[in-house]
Amino acid sequence: MSLGYDIAKVRNIGIAAHIDAGKTTVTERILYFTGRVHRVGEVDDGEATMDWMPQERERGITITAAATTAEWKGHWINVIDTPGHVDFTAEVERCLRVVDGMVALFCAVGGVQPQSETVWRQAEKYRVPRIAFVNKMDRTGADFWGVVREMREELGARAVPVVIPIGAEEAFAGLVDLVRMEAIYYREGGSGMTIEAGPVPANLAEEAQAARDALLERAAEEDDGLLAKYLAGEEPEAGEVIRALRRATVAGRIIPVLAGSAFRNKGVRRLLDAVVDFLPSPADLPPAAGTWDGATVERAPTDDAPLAALAFKVQADRHVGKLTYLRVYSGALRSGEFVLNASRGCRQRVGRLFQMHADHRQPVDELRAGEVGAAVGLNETFTGDTLSAAASPVVLAPIEFPAPVIDLAVAPLRRAEGDRLARGLADLAAEDPTFIVRPNPETGDIVISGMGELHLEIIVDRLRREFGAEVTTGQPQVAYRETVTGTVEHEGKLVKQTGGHGQYAHVVLRVEPAPAGAGFEFESRVVGGRVPREYVPAVERGIVEAMAAGPYAQFPVVDVRVFLLDGSAHEVDSSEQAFRTCAAATFREACRRAGMQLLEPVMEAEITVPEADLGAVMGSMASRRGRIVALEPRGRLQVVHAEVPLATMFGYTTELRNITSGRGDFTMRFARYEAVPHALAEEIVAQRRGVGVAARLA
Repeated sequence: MSLGYDIAKVRNIGIAAHIDAGKTTVTERILYFTGRVHRVGEVDDGEATMDWMPQERERGITITAAATTAEWKGHWINVIDTPGHVDFTAEVERCLRVVDGMVALFCAVGGVQPQSETVWRQAEKYRVPRIAFVNKMDRTGADFWGVVREMREELGARAVPVVIPIGAEEAFAGLVDLVRMEAIYYREGGSGMTIEAGPVPANLAEEAQAARDALLERAAEEDDGLLAKYLAGEEPEAGEVIRALRRATVAGRIIPVLAGSAFRNKGVRRLLDAVVDFLPSPADLPPAAGTWDGATVERAPTDDAPLAALAFKVQADRHVGKLTYLRVYSGALRSGEFVLNASRGCRQRVGRLFQMHADHRQPVDELRAGEVGAAVGLNETFTGDTLSAAASPVVLAPIEFPAPVIDLAVAPLRRAEGDRLARGLADLAAEDPTFIVRPNPETGDIVISGMGELHLEIIVDRLRREFGAEVTTGQPQVAYRETVTGTVEHEGKLVKQTGGHGQYAHVVLRVEPAPAGAGFEFESRVVGGRVPREYVPAVERGIVEAMAAGPYAQFPVVDVRVFLLDGSAHEVDSSEQAFRTCAAATFREACRRAGMQLLEPVMEAEITVPEADLGAVMGSMASRRGRIVALEPRGRLQVVHAEVPLATMFGYTTELRNITSGRGDFTMRFARYEAVPHALAEEIVAQRRGVGVAARLA
């Protein structure tokens, strides 16, 4: 760093929003105006600095979170640009876990969209202070106040504008700064590179004064001196207002709202000012909290505190090997030192350290408290692991990721490529916690699971390009589940004599449905030691193993409650293995007797279409077993809110393009699991059993 390191002048921020709200475009302008790059890269041209993967540049979307560092007015800003597509929501999750503040982008036309709500909820979960930027004010249909209203109504945000736009659509010319009560105009032929300050336009004077009064009211709630001035009718200084708004923002009591058009270079410098003015430094936040030996441990964000760093991303890099992205919360991480992976209980030597600029690496000797960087050499460290000082260990809260909802069978195109495929799958699974790889013992295929069709499409493309593994793929398979519908008690025994010690186990299980989303619950109600205490965990493990492939259609069993009621053991022939085997068989038979049903993932879909195509889209939804939940007019468009089974949505992107002549758009996110209609469930089960029989005969 060219500046003396001062943690109070560090900002770790994430930029998150719905797809196509302009996150990468905003980040590119931040890099340009801070002097980090000398030429603006455009997403549409496939030249965005932060979209460095070939798949990102070809599709014009962000797939993986990219980090960079920029300098603005004496402050260091570590920026993480995140994807907007729902298939890559895990990238947002991992980044919001480690940033100190977030810039939430909203399209001035689209407003609060489905993924806007998702990232907002993620930020709420991690209590990340936020500012909002209403982008694309130059677009037809732009409505700044409409977006502010949606933020308040749909997100429950205390959204407080600190600027208001001068004009909209083609007439968008600048901003009114409500803190300083001055107009900012962007000149130079509409490119927005030159700024001119002036008085507030007469036609906006009343609106600007009302917005400023609302802003000062919020600020006065944070500062008694400011409140006294406000009540006395005195004009407060800009610095006083900014300090009060900063306190409220850091505490999560308000969301400052800005506006602009990043593509036209308008409003981005004011956004950078807001990042510095309103969002917290690591020193403004409470100490990082973790645990060790059951006790809560805190780490202050200082260099002389014991080391505590969280690995939030792992990336396979062809040049340096495994690259581990880290956020240092306390202490300093130095190249060549040994540290403790407290999550896994192993010591590791830190190799080289880097500050990242997208896919470019700048070597550094150390990463200090509050910094974000990357390391090589941490081969036993994975996403969510904590690195700490061996003499003062701590495990920070891990990162929670959603479960994958779609499966795909893959196989090497040629037998010789099997090793490359295995290596590629292992590296990609280490990178992405929402990408799961498992063998299918019935078909002999490798089954990969992910968050959606696009997610798996990118995985397959990366296998081909980065690992040289050409693969064939089967039809995507939905991640069905199965559950019990009734309650039953069942007794099971395992008695085997094979000479010498035999096997003996006896259990009585009660199986019943659990509430939706409850997962698995187990309780022992054995009295008098009829099943010895040391064998009870073996009973539970046997049930869990049996749940991995249910008796109905070999899908995982969920939402079931099991009670161990009774049983018996033999002094010589009983063992943990015997009770595991007996419990698994007894559980399967109890499920069959209780009755079972198939569950399928149901998605919340939001489809934006021209009004003329609304009828055709609703008909298409009905044909896919979709339920229309609501219709919402949005300018010249209609937004269809629907709930639809994931199994019916394969290929919907192509159909929607055909129906709407390319003008329609849709997003999906997982809602819940629901029962599959009985007739359809029987078809799925029959097909599943037929595949298993064919595989065994082959």
